[in-house]
Amino acid sequence: MGNLLWLVTAYVIGSVPFGLLIAKTFCSVDPRTGGSRNVGATNVARLCGTKFGVLTLVCDVLKGVIPVAVAMTFSESTLFLSLTALAALLGHLYSAFLGFKGGKAVATTLGVFIPLAFTPLLLSALVCALVIWRSGFVSLGSLTLVTALPVMLLLSGNFAYIPLALVVMVLVFWSHRENIGRLARGEEKPWQKKKHKDNE
Repeated sequence: MGNLLWLVTAYVIGSVPFGLLIAKTFCSVDPRTGGSRNVGATNVARLCGTKFGVLTLVCDVLKGVIPVAVAMTFSESTLFLSLTALAALLGHLYSAFLGFKGGKAVATTLGVFIPLAFTPLLLSALVCALVIWRSGFVSLGSLTLVTALPVMLLLSGNFAYIPLALVVMVLVFWSHRENIGRLARGEEKPWQKKKHKDNE
């Protein structure tokens, strides 16, 4: 019963729509009606500025860190910790406070893997950052992150959380299905507009 209660708690923590709260409080903007219409850090940054996007990112990461870190203090079960991580992620994706809609779970993915598998996560995040830097597309970097994570877990010998990473990859790809379509059509908006030479 205690474990089930904690999974519900993890879902509720994951459900807190920090992007919406921050954008409305500091910018009087509803991110669900502007930009990409997403409550995640990238859209908040576009609508309200980088500092508020970073604040949203930190809060969404903590939504993953806190439930898993607390669960690790009273359980060593890989299954239970994986379920806690999934509960937080599902809260972010399907928030009870947003009519079971939500963000795209990338920041919260970072959060749940920080206590579970920090080194593989760090390596995956470096690959993600490189892709964003070279392409300009946060969505492409996010997809790269969740694709690289199970590979990094495998290479590091951290086999216990590969099933979790694979489930997360499917969830994040599904949440990015519209971005994938825009990327395929060449319609995805880059994080920053690329400069063009005047004489081109």
